[in-house]
Amino acid sequence: MALDWKVVIDCADPHAQTAFWAQALGYEVEDNSALVEQLAAQGAIGPDVWVETGGRKAFRDLVAVRHPDDPVQPFTGVGLGRRLLFQRVPEPKQGKNRLHLDLHAGPERRDDEVKRLEALGATILREVQEPGSHHVVLADPEGNEFCVQ
Repeated sequence: MALDWKVVIDCADPHAQTAFWAQALGYEVEDNSALVEQLAAQGAIGPDVWVETGGRKAFRDLVAVRHPDDPVQPFTGVGLGRRLLFQRVPEPKQGKNRLHLDLHAGPERRDDEVKRLEALGATILREVQEPGSHHVVLADPEGNEFCVQ
């Protein structure tokens, strides 16, 4: 039996990261406001656990982006498909990622896509041309590496 999964990325500011990655991928920021409201009303979470953003309550330290075509749990707003979950951690990023995302724009769109991502806050780290591959390595606003092919 296949398993559902998500990629979890440690970060300092999950809301800023989801804003960047939602635009970078054309994904949607998950709306967990109904769940947050219910947990707050039950006293299960206090105001230190949630924040108001975009006119709705969201978890302060956890927020995800999801593919707009994938299913969503109706009440929780949690995506049931392709997702990136950003979680706040106290320590800063150290060293090279052991896992990274590759965005496939294709050779005809790669340069324009890199420029678009730079405008969103990404930084070009290097361009790589090797047999069978031409890609650009970038860093998101918190320094997490990813590639555009």
